[in-house]
Amino acid sequence: MRVVTFAAAMLATGVLAASASAAEIPDTGTPSIPEYQGAPAVKNPLRNPTKPGRNPHMAPNPDSNIHNDTWMTDAYNRRGPLGRDPQQDSYSYPSSLCGSLAFDSEGRIVTVCPSIPLAPQARIIDPETLAPIDTLDLPNAANPPNTKPYQNFSGGGYFFLDDRDRMWIPTKTDHILRVGFGSDGDTLTIERDYDLTGALDEDTERITSALPDYDGLIWFVSKQNAKIGTLDPKTGEIKKIRLDGDEEIENSFSVASDGVYVVSNKRMYRLKARNSTRQENRPRIVWQARYPNSGIVKPSQVDAGSGTTPTNLAGGYVAITDNADPMHVVVYRTANELRKNQHRVVCKVPVFKRGRSATENSLIGSKRSVIVENNYGYQDPFGPDSGAVTEAGFARVDVDRDGRGCSKRWTNEEVRSPTVVPKMSTKTGLIYTYSRPDDPLNQGYFWTAIDYRTGATAWMQYAGSGLLFNNNYAGLALGPDGTAYLGVIGGMIALRDGE
Repeated sequence: MRVVTFAAAMLATGVLAASASAAEIPDTGTPSIPEYQGAPAVKNPLRNPTKPGRNPHMAPNPDSNIHNDTWMTDAYNRRGPLGRDPQQDSYSYPSSLCGSLAFDSEGRIVTVCPSIPLAPQARIIDPETLAPIDTLDLPNAANPPNTKPYQNFSGGGYFFLDDRDRMWIPTKTDHILRVGFGSDGDTLTIERDYDLTGALDEDTERITSALPDYDGLIWFVSKQNAKIGTLDPKTGEIKKIRLDGDEEIENSFSVASDGVYVVSNKRMYRLKARNSTRQENRPRIVWQARYPNSGIVKPSQVDAGSGTTPTNLAGGYVAITDNADPMHVVVYRTANELRKNQHRVVCKVPVFKRGRSATENSLIGSKRSVIVENNYGYQDPFGPDSGAVTEAGFARVDVDRDGRGCSKRWTNEEVRSPTVVPKMSTKTGLIYTYSRPDDPLNQGYFWTAIDYRTGATAWMQYAGSGLLFNNNYAGLALGPDGTAYLGVIGGMIALRDGE
């Protein structure tokens, strides 16, 4: 049923026919609001920006995975567009959505592009033309029960690039593939296939994400039944645990030098691998903390829980959002042993309005600040409510200098960002997102920049209209030369400043 619906939608918009004859994504509408709003920004770099820990088994920060580094900061210490005579390019890929973007040592885009009717595909993409250099079809499998296709992030949605320019891709068949670029550097080649089916139920459990810790052990999590495991890449040995109760893990996780941070739909966890001879490499819970939860699956959410991947901050903190009403930014102390009169929770700061607050994207983190985006109201892009406009909202929350609490610095109530993973440039002082303003005559999408210091909307540039320009949870990325990239249902788009 879902495949038919998807194909019908693509045919109705003309993408299946157009993609065969034209490289650009066809725009199906015209906005009734100005295509460019605001004014070009002036670079305003952050002073002494945080440098996230470098995981020695990952590509250099900030190019290793959808959230840039294993602290999952979503922050770049390089420039992005300033909105000066912005120029957009696009390239049409039929029936796929390249949601997670990384950059290899040559500055090329490497990605995995899931698809509803087709198998996921790994790709190397030219950053100038956006054309594929090479592709590799990945294994496919049916969705587990009660999984909405447009919210299924397994099959490579969370892959990573390692320190030797190799992709590590969790598949829908519960394998992890190590994919290199071949002897010519341009041919995607499976170098190693790790079979995890003995640790996961093939009918109900899928690997959500896999990442190495600082010792090179590959950690993985499953959404269903909330399994957390480790894979020794040298021996292939697997060790796993299952969280208590009916927990799920829908997002990726963060990795710091002191351990692995996982959030389920009920609790926040810090874990380490045991080093005893008897249980070597088995995940061990160091601490756990339950967070407020309304028990409601809000519009845009995958389940009734936090929609964030944990974000580590300098100073020994980790942050998520909860699922209260209104939603809170929750900051925890990461230390194993707390000092006298300290509590695990530093703060719980409410953001956005009651009955209209939810997010399905990781927090941006830099220094003592986190940025949160409101996704409340997003619906199935192929369903009857696909035209629904999401609630507006971005907010910045800072940990106080004394570490005893947090303060909300600003709230932007203008920008409506349905589902994009936003990013920040510490070189420009801008937060980059992808918004859909409330235009009564058109379903248009805009590249959007927000001032980190004030929360004011700096500028907006029209990207395109209709289903093909919907990013459906894909992550925005900033390339080495400052170009902004985003996977959308119709293909790939890019935005650069003019000369």
